[in-house]
Amino acid sequence: MPLNISDTLTESSTPHRRSAAREALARAVVDELTSWNPVQFFGLFKHMHKDAISLVHLNVLVELRTNGPMPMGKLAEAIGVSVASTTGIVDRMEKRGFVVRRHDDTDRRIVLVEAAPASNDVFEAIDFHRREGLRTLLGGLSQEQLRGLLEGHRALRAARAAFGAKYIIPGTGSKAPSTPPIARLDAPLDAPTDRDIS
Repeated sequence: MPLNISDTLTESSTPHRRSAAREALARAVVDELTSWNPVQFFGLFKHMHKDAISLVHLNVLVELRTNGPMPMGKLAEAIGVSVASTTGIVDRMEKRGFVVRRHDDTDRRIVLVEAAPASNDVFEAIDFHRREGLRTLLGGLSQEQLRGLLEGHRALRAARAAFGAKYIIPGTGSKAPSTPPIARLDAPLDAPTDRDIS
Protein backbone atom coordinates (compact mmCIF):
# COMPACT_ATOMS: atom_id res chain seq x y z
CA MET A 1 0.00 0.00 0.00
CA PRO A 2 1.58 3.33 -1.02
CA LEU A 3 2.57 5.80 1.64
CA ASN A 4 0.17 8.74 1.63
CA ILE A 5 1.83 11.70 3.33
CA SER A 6 1.48 15.34 2.39
CA ASP A 7 4.72 16.86 1.17
CA THR A 8 4.13 20.00 3.20
CA LEU A 9 2.55 20.47 6.57
CA THR A 10 0.80 23.75 7.20
CA GLU A 11 1.36 26.03 10.17
CA SER A 12 -1.99 24.88 11.52
CA SER A 13 -0.76 21.28 11.72
CA THR A 14 -0.63 20.05 15.28
CA PRO A 15 2.69 18.85 16.74
CA HIS A 16 1.11 15.40 17.06
CA ARG A 17 0.21 15.33 13.36
CA ARG A 18 3.69 16.53 12.36
CA SER A 19 5.26 13.88 14.60
CA ALA A 20 3.03 11.12 13.20
CA ALA A 21 3.83 12.15 9.62
CA ARG A 22 7.55 12.19 10.37
CA GLU A 23 7.36 8.76 12.01
CA ALA A 24 5.54 7.37 8.98
CA LEU A 25 8.22 8.80 6.70
CA ALA A 26 10.97 7.37 8.90
CA ARG A 27 9.32 3.93 8.83
CA ALA A 28 9.07 4.08 5.03
CA VAL A 29 12.78 4.99 4.78
CA VAL A 30 13.74 2.11 7.10
CA ASP A 31 11.65 -0.26 4.96
CA GLU A 32 13.54 0.85 1.86
CA LEU A 33 16.96 0.69 3.52
CA THR A 34 16.31 -2.85 4.74
CA SER A 35 14.59 -4.16 1.63
CA TRP A 36 17.36 -6.66 0.89
CA ASN A 37 16.86 -9.76 3.02
CA PRO A 38 19.75 -12.00 4.18
CA VAL A 39 19.02 -14.66 1.56
CA GLN A 40 19.38 -12.10 -1.25
CA PHE A 41 22.46 -10.59 0.39
CA PHE A 42 24.37 -13.86 0.80
CA GLY A 43 23.14 -15.21 -2.52
CA LEU A 44 24.49 -12.19 -4.34
CA PHE A 45 27.78 -12.35 -2.45
CA LYS A 46 28.25 -16.02 -3.37
CA HIS A 47 27.42 -15.26 -7.00
CA MET A 48 29.90 -12.38 -7.23
CA HIS A 49 32.75 -14.12 -5.41
CA LYS A 50 32.23 -17.72 -6.51
CA ASP A 51 35.40 -19.76 -5.93
CA ALA A 52 37.23 -16.63 -4.72
CA ILE A 53 36.51 -16.63 -0.99
CA SER A 54 33.96 -18.26 1.27
CA LEU A 55 31.80 -16.39 3.76
CA VAL A 56 33.58 -18.19 6.61
CA HIS A 57 36.97 -17.00 5.38
CA LEU A 58 35.62 -13.52 4.89
CA ASN A 59 34.27 -13.55 8.44
CA VAL A 60 37.77 -14.39 9.72
CA LEU A 61 39.33 -11.57 7.71
CA VAL A 62 36.75 -9.07 8.96
CA GLU A 63 37.48 -10.06 12.57
CA LEU A 64 41.24 -9.77 12.04
CA ARG A 65 40.92 -6.42 10.31
CA THR A 66 38.62 -5.12 13.06
CA ASN A 67 40.52 -6.49 16.07
CA GLY A 68 44.06 -7.05 14.80
CA PRO A 69 46.03 -10.28 15.32
CA MET A 70 44.19 -12.76 17.55
CA PRO A 71 45.03 -15.99 19.37
CA MET A 72 43.24 -19.03 17.96
CA GLY A 73 40.90 -19.30 20.96
CA LYS A 74 39.70 -15.70 20.70
CA LEU A 75 39.29 -15.99 16.94
CA ALA A 76 37.23 -19.14 17.41
CA GLU A 77 35.00 -17.33 19.90
CA ALA A 78 34.64 -14.35 17.56
CA ILE A 79 33.47 -16.44 14.59
CA GLY A 80 31.39 -18.79 16.73
CA VAL A 81 33.02 -22.16 16.01
CA SER A 82 35.24 -24.56 17.94
CA VAL A 83 39.00 -24.09 18.23
CA ALA A 84 39.50 -27.31 16.25
CA SER A 85 37.31 -26.03 13.41
CA THR A 86 39.02 -22.64 13.50
CA THR A 87 42.42 -24.32 13.24
CA GLY A 88 41.27 -26.11 10.08
CA ILE A 89 39.87 -22.85 8.65
CA VAL A 90 43.11 -21.00 9.39
CA ASP A 91 45.16 -23.85 7.86
CA ARG A 92 43.24 -23.51 4.59
CA MET A 93 43.44 -19.72 4.65
CA GLU A 94 47.17 -19.82 5.33
CA LYS A 95 47.70 -22.09 2.30
CA ARG A 96 45.89 -19.51 0.16
CA GLY A 97 47.99 -16.67 1.57
CA PHE A 98 45.14 -14.87 3.35
CA VAL A 99 46.53 -15.20 6.89
CA VAL A 100 49.81 -15.94 8.67
CA ARG A 101 50.63 -17.31 12.09
CA ARG A 102 53.27 -15.72 14.30
CA HIS A 103 54.36 -15.81 17.92
CA ASP A 104 53.25 -13.00 20.21
CA ASP A 105 56.07 -10.50 20.83
CA THR A 106 55.47 -10.40 24.59
CA ASP A 107 54.66 -14.10 25.17
CA ARG A 108 56.25 -16.50 22.71
CA ARG A 109 53.94 -19.30 23.86
CA ILE A 110 50.98 -17.55 22.26
CA VAL A 111 50.48 -18.03 18.53
CA LEU A 112 48.60 -15.21 16.84
CA VAL A 113 46.69 -15.30 13.59
CA GLU A 114 46.94 -12.14 11.51
CA ALA A 115 45.73 -11.04 8.11
CA ALA A 116 48.36 -11.32 5.37
CA PRO A 117 48.90 -8.49 2.86
CA ALA A 118 47.04 -10.58 0.25
CA SER A 119 43.85 -10.15 2.30
CA ASN A 120 43.72 -6.54 1.12
CA ASP A 121 42.99 -7.85 -2.37
CA VAL A 122 39.84 -9.52 -1.02
CA PHE A 123 38.42 -6.27 0.31
CA GLU A 124 39.44 -4.37 -2.81
CA ALA A 125 37.62 -6.95 -4.96
CA ILE A 126 34.51 -6.69 -2.79
CA ASP A 127 34.58 -2.91 -3.04
CA PHE A 128 35.03 -3.09 -6.82
CA HIS A 129 32.06 -5.44 -7.28
CA ARG A 130 29.94 -3.32 -4.94
CA ARG A 131 30.68 -0.16 -6.91
CA GLU A 132 30.07 -1.84 -10.26
CA GLY A 133 26.77 -3.21 -8.99
CA LEU A 134 25.72 0.21 -7.78
CA ARG A 135 26.64 1.84 -11.09
CA THR A 136 24.44 -0.67 -12.87
CA LEU A 137 21.51 -0.02 -10.53
CA LEU A 138 21.90 3.75 -10.66
CA GLY A 139 22.01 3.71 -14.46
CA GLY A 140 18.22 3.41 -14.50
CA LEU A 141 17.60 6.53 -12.39
CA SER A 142 16.92 10.02 -13.66
CA GLN A 143 19.23 12.94 -12.86
CA GLU A 144 16.61 14.28 -10.43
CA GLN A 145 16.37 10.92 -8.67
CA LEU A 146 20.16 10.71 -8.44
CA ARG A 147 20.35 14.18 -6.87
CA GLY A 148 17.71 13.25 -4.30
CA LEU A 149 19.44 9.97 -3.53
CA LEU A 150 22.80 11.68 -3.13
CA GLU A 151 21.35 14.31 -0.81
CA GLY A 152 19.64 11.66 1.30
CA HIS A 153 22.70 9.44 1.58
CA ARG A 154 24.95 12.36 2.48
CA ALA A 155 22.52 13.29 5.25
CA LEU A 156 22.45 9.66 6.42
CA ARG A 157 26.24 9.47 6.42
CA ALA A 158 26.46 12.66 8.52
CA ALA A 159 23.87 11.29 10.96
CA ARG A 160 25.75 8.00 11.18
CA ALA A 161 29.04 9.80 11.89
CA ALA A 162 27.41 11.93 14.59
CA PHE A 163 25.83 8.85 16.13
CA GLY A 164 29.09 6.89 16.09
CA ALA A 165 31.00 9.78 17.68
CA LYS A 166 28.86 9.47 20.80
CA TYR A 167 30.36 6.03 21.41
CA ILE A 168 34.03 6.98 21.11
CA ILE A 169 35.91 7.42 24.38
CA PRO A 170 37.45 10.94 24.21
CA GLY A 171 41.22 10.94 23.78
CA THR A 172 41.48 7.21 23.09
CA GLY A 173 39.83 6.63 19.74
CA SER A 174 38.34 3.49 21.28
CA LYS A 175 34.68 2.62 21.30
CA ALA A 176 32.92 2.64 24.62
CA PRO A 177 31.70 -0.73 25.96
CA SER A 178 28.09 0.37 25.47
CA THR A 179 28.44 0.60 21.69
CA PRO A 180 25.19 -0.77 20.21
CA PRO A 181 25.21 -3.05 17.14
CA ILE A 182 24.04 -0.22 14.85
CA ALA A 183 27.42 1.48 15.31
CA ARG A 184 28.92 -1.31 13.18
CA LEU A 185 27.30 0.05 10.02
CA ASP A 186 30.78 0.83 8.70
CA ALA A 187 31.79 -2.82 8.60
CA PRO A 188 33.71 -3.62 5.40
CA LEU A 189 31.18 -5.96 3.86
CA ASP A 190 28.38 -4.35 1.88
CA ALA A 191 26.24 -5.91 -0.80
CA PRO A 192 25.82 -3.97 -4.04
CA THR A 193 22.34 -2.57 -3.56
CA ASP A 194 20.41 0.52 -4.45
CA ARG A 195 20.64 1.71 -0.86
CA ASP A 196 24.27 2.74 -0.94
CA ILE A 197 26.16 5.40 -2.87
CA SER A 198 29.81 6.30 -2.90
